[in-house]
Amino acid sequence: MTDRRRLPVALVLLLSIVGAACLPNAVGPSGSPGSRTPAPGRPSPSGPTPEPSFVPPTPTPMPTFRTYVVVPRDNLTSIARTFDTTARSIAYWNRATYPSLDPESEGYSPNRIEVGWQLVLIPGTVVDPQALPDQTPLPAPPTTGPTAAPSQTPPVTPAPGAGAIVVSHGSRDSSRVALTFDMGGRLDPAVDIMGWLTEHDVHATIFPTGKSGTETAIGRQAVQLAAARPDLFELANHSWDHPAFTELDAAGIADQLSRTEAAIGALSGATTEPWFRPPFGAWDEDVRKAVGAAGWAYLVMWDVDTIDWRPTVDGGPTARDIEAKVLSRVQGGSIVLMHLGGWNTLDALPAIIDGLRAKGLDPVTLTELLLQ
Repeated sequence: MTDRRRLPVALVLLLSIVGAACLPNAVGPSGSPGSRTPAPGRPSPSGPTPEPSFVPPTPTPMPTFRTYVVVPRDNLTSIARTFDTTARSIAYWNRATYPSLDPESEGYSPNRIEVGWQLVLIPGTVVDPQALPDQTPLPAPPTTGPTAAPSQTPPVTPAPGAGAIVVSHGSRDSSRVALTFDMGGRLDPAVDIMGWLTEHDVHATIFPTGKSGTETAIGRQAVQLAAARPDLFELANHSWDHPAFTELDAAGIADQLSRTEAAIGALSGATTEPWFRPPFGAWDEDVRKAVGAAGWAYLVMWDVDTIDWRPTVDGGPTARDIEAKVLSRVQGGSIVLMHLGGWNTLDALPAIIDGLRAKGLDPVTLTELLLQ
């Protein structure tokens, strides 16, 4: 600390005069110290104002958490969009209360949120996983649903022994669209497509064959990318090596499904149940019953087929063709079929996603479309 006795007398007098001149403005109309607002009707002082040698920084308010109460048909992504944040941020903020939302946990299951859960979040803020706070501030009083929730269709489950349920679309009253990507045969650019979907927070269901998904470098990488983001993706079953199931008996069908389940599970830690898509879309009553008996509850078809697996030199679609087909045919509840090895799929995706959202349609997984 500086000893004032060492300051020149003239300087001490000058500081005293300046301090006295500032006293009337040091207390605002409310009488609270630090207010610099002149009292009403008082003229502002004229003449030059001394420049202070130090200006105290304006304090930055701490982020304010609020509580959101989950309503039917909510998911982390829809909540995140409402409050201008990310699903992963919401998961980090709530992992202490709901351990299944901990992105660092083996049990991370962000697609399993329940009506009535009270989620804390900060609108307009994204969590940096490298700088997580030690504590979560207390939230403001809870609010329920930013908008009225549509009525929820109860999940459909197959009766024992009745075989798999065939689905080609969900409710037409829905504002959701399931994006599905098969993977078998041509694999490139599967990793680039998975990277683009991840970067843009697009939800999708991935149908790898067991052989391509676990016995090729590109396939393994694509499956692992899906498994790393269960808040965005789910894995499903597309057989082991893509045979026509109508040419197999029940034992052959069960073998195809179980081999794929075991291999994908060992690689990713995820199950392919309850979703199965028959290669070539080939199924009959025997296939449906055998698939259900093997443990897969849903035989998944589609109502929008991009035919993106066919190259343009053989009459396949360009990126603009794929975009036009999807956006002209899609409607609420649609299941869109694409391929991770599609020739022009990657180039078509940005316009497809923008077009869906312009129509008020959210890309989701099959679980989000049919079971939530």
